[in-house]
Amino acid sequence: MTKKTNPQSKRFPTAVNDQITDAVTQVNTKVLGDEPAIAMENLMQATSQALSNAAHNATTSQTSNTETAQAATTQGVETLYSIDTASTAVATSEILKDSE
Repeated sequence: MTKKTNPQSKRFPTAVNDQITDAVTQVNTKVLGDEPAIAMENLMQATSQALSNAAHNATTSQTSNTETAQAATTQGVETLYSIDTASTAVATSEILKDSE
């Protein structure tokens, strides 16, 4: 009696060694176990980056506002110094004489 063999059984074995399935199962379990920690790490890293950008933007904005205020003050002082004080004094004394 001749035993017939399936020609595909030689190319695609159906039996897998238990050591291989155990190793694959352990790796899959580890990956599934690590997933929540990786998700939290990604969330924390993204939050940290966003907060760092917000702090940097606030500092840059404050610096820009300070520079604008200094420029306005400088221009105001320059305008005050450019007024002819002698003519201002004469005009002020005339106004005060008229009010008496």
